[in-house]
Amino acid sequence: DFLILFFCLPVVIFNEITKKRLLGDVSCRIVPFMEVSSLGVTTFSLCALGIDRFHAATSPQASTRPIEQCQSIIAKLAVIWVGSMTLSVPEILLWQLAQDTSPVNGVVTEYCTMKPSSNLPESVYSLVLTYQNARMWWYFGCYFCLPILFTISCQLVTRRIRGTEKGECRGTKHGQCESHLNCTIIALTVIYGLCTTPENVCNIVVAYMSPDMSKQTLDLLNLINQFFLFFKCSVTPVLLLCLCRPLGQAFMDCCCCCCEGCGPDTTSSEGSADSKLKTEMSSSIFFDKPRETPPPLLALGTPC
Repeated sequence: DFLILFFCLPVVIFNEITKKRLLGDVSCRIVPFMEVSSLGVTTFSLCALGIDRFHAATSPQASTRPIEQCQSIIAKLAVIWVGSMTLSVPEILLWQLAQDTSPVNGVVTEYCTMKPSSNLPESVYSLVLTYQNARMWWYFGCYFCLPILFTISCQLVTRRIRGTEKGECRGTKHGQCESHLNCTIIALTVIYGLCTTPENVCNIVVAYMSPDMSKQTLDLLNLINQFFLFFKCSVTPVLLLCLCRPLGQAFMDCCCCCCEGCGPDTTSSEGSADSKLKTEMSSSIFFDKPRETPPPLLALGTPC
């Protein structure tokens, strides 16, 4: 989300204001690649979170499940990111820069067009052309239906399994934390679905009605799609920080530490240590392992 807002958003704004493409042909290839990669990362992350919640619900000893090792988490993130970027590689070969001269004032405008380069090898050109023809339904099935249906299925199965239990853990803190995590995943999925629905609708409409639509209408639809993508990238981190209390508290502590310069103030150090202790105790809910006794303050280190 940060990369989309930091790189793609300025390029799109610059293009709309000046009618010139910033970085030329490079941006025409990199921006779609990053946007589709972002959708892939979100899609597979939601699927991974759904699987994790399912395992937490079906584990015979869910309340005492050990904390997942850092190497395992990094491996999962690597698979998600590398897989998303690999599936987005055809976007680099599909787009290229084009120019159009206005018949009214003769101004040359630059825009990106979805057209494989004829300089590609024949085998690669054939694959890219096949991807272009199937892009709409691949986009709809993989980046829209997959995360939504996967999340709904995992939530239904999880609720079904928990509904068959005797309810011993429903009133406990662990059960409340599990419900809170499920609500967080559902909220992220709802935001993702709402922001990607207009783009998929526009893609289907354009695929069947593009000969009857003007270039201005197509450009407007493309701009609307990118606006919803930027909106999703802006809302998702804020929503995650608000719903995930340990993550939000850690973020606020980090920002306060950087702003105050990590001064040796005793009062602020004690307050930060107490806050970090609460964060450490509450963060255990995200690893399905409650702590019986709070850790000692000396083990927390500095407030930073």
